[in-house]
Amino acid sequence: MSENWYDRHILPTVLDLACGMPMISRMRQRVVPLAVGRVLEVGMGTGLNMRHYDKQRVTHITGLDPALQMHPLALERIAKAGLTVDLVGLSAEKIPMPDASFDTVLITYTLCTIPDAHSALLEMHRVLKPAGKLLFCEHGHAPDASVARWQDRLQPLWGKVAGGCHLGRDIPALLRRAGFNVPSLEAGYLPGPKPFTFHYWGEALPV
Repeated sequence: MSENWYDRHILPTVLDLACGMPMISRMRQRVVPLAVGRVLEVGMGTGLNMRHYDKQRVTHITGLDPALQMHPLALERIAKAGLTVDLVGLSAEKIPMPDASFDTVLITYTLCTIPDAHSALLEMHRVLKPAGKLLFCEHGHAPDASVARWQDRLQPLWGKVAGGCHLGRDIPALLRRAGFNVPSLEAGYLPGPKPFTFHYWGEALPV
């Protein structure tokens, strides 16, 4: 079975099931309803955030994702949610939008798979309005040394089966390096194996 066949036919279903688990849905519910105005959702995937948006607060959504094979499910969920969404089949390292275009940038379970996360965050900073905010919910680097070592051990295999996902990225450090202030940051383990379940969530502001 070729890697390309796996990525096109198996991976979307695997990721949709994993990212739609109840504990993950509860995390989305904490973050997504805070989005306002014109929203850029980076890494829209199969549209799992659609049902969590507050339709009274959002005027338009642009969904960015290079994985076109995931879009059919996203289209179904967009239609069900009744939201105005444009899908753009590109990666976030070069966002084809003018500066200061969005009131909100939303990333949920996205930074782990972007090849060049720093460049992508610089682009998110660029397209975000000065008074806008970046909402995030991501798994990442565990603070416990023993868990972090397991993240390093598992990474070579995990990256291959999970679409390039990185278990141990330091999310707050990435945000700050790209020019964001992170006044609202929460972190902790979700239920499940610790190398996979340490989470960061909150909001970051462009500075």
